Amino acid sequence: MSRSDGQAKRTTVVVADDHPLYREGLIGAVRQRPDLELVGESADGRSALDQIRELTPDTAVLDLRLPSLDGLAVLDAIQRDRLPTRVVVVSAYDDSESVYRAISAGARAYVVKVSSGAEVCDAVAAVARGETLIPDELQAGLAREIRLRRDVPDRPALSDREIEVLRVAAEGGGAAEIGERLHISPATVKTHLAHIYEKLEVPDRTAAVAEALRRRLLD
Repeated sequence: MSRSDGQAKRTTVVVADDHPLYREGLIGAVRQRPDLELVGESADGRSALDQIRELTPDTAVLDLRLPSLDGLAVLDAIQRDRLPTRVVVVSAYDDSESVYRAISAGARAYVVKVSSGAEVCDAVAAVARGETLIPDELQAGLAREIRLRRDVPDRPALSDREIEVLRVAAEGGGAAEIGERLHISPATVKTHLAHIYEKLEVPDRTAAVAEALRRRLLD
């Protein structure tokens, strides 16, 4: 798939899903986007990982449930091998544990399969720009999952107070609510959030929560 000289670089994409009709639908949606370029497709996880290693696409769209290797195993391999490909997970499952496990394993976006092809492509484009995308309807469940795992010891990277701030922030609270729950001022909350963003090298709260999950700081 070549492009003419002078044309803006397109985001390269590998699509992996074991349902032929859904996969073809995604492929069609990608091909309709002038900013995206399909470079590979697969019906199983092992083939998808082979393509990612060989082609090093900018992004990969992975189903969580894949034959041979599931999506989480592919994500683990991408992280272990430090491959540059950023992953958008698409899944029929919207339970909090699935979302938590995918983001913790390194996914940059989680999209449910009831979403349109255009919405999946928008997620791919956002991830390629360095953004993290967790739909609003999934964030409450993710926050509950984080709360359930609070008894696991925190790993050093953020201070204890910063971890506390981020955990409450993950539940959707604003600076005033965080401050009230932690008995600190909203200004102090904003200072902690600024330090969190700087330490995790992220631009906003959603990305901070996702990055902390990837680093297993909120386990």
